[in-house]
Amino acid sequence: MNFNRGRGREEPEINLIPMIDVLLVVIIFLMLTTTYARFSGLEINLPSADATERAEQPNEIEVAVTAAGQVVVNQQPLQSNEVRFISEALTRAAEGRADPLIIISADAKATHQSVIDVMQAAQAAGYPRISFTTQTQPQ
Repeated sequence: MNFNRGRGREEPEINLIPMIDVLLVVIIFLMLTTTYARFSGLEINLPSADATERAEQPNEIEVAVTAAGQVVVNQQPLQSNEVRFISEALTRAAEGRADPLIIISADAKATHQSVIDVMQAAQAAGYPRISFTTQTQPQ
């Protein structure tokens, strides 16, 4: 016996509307949960190399970094090059000064990490104003 004699055969079909709805929900979810990279850093004022001799201001703290990585704050060598020691020395050197300017004089052969440590110490001490010294090329 054939009970399906008068019926036509139905072709299976794929309904795309639920799939589009799911994809839209996934896109909205990804848009809401995406984080964007935010860069934080120090405010740095880089002087130009052809500047004339600067006038010394009473609100400046001189920091020198030697080729060996030794850090000297206001002509006082530090016992250690760790960030916390540099930060403490900057705080002592800035006693009573409002918003001092940290001037970094680094030897050309000093490591990049030594200069970054001084910048990080200035940020930890709460001094965002940093400048670098350069020398003009002999003519």
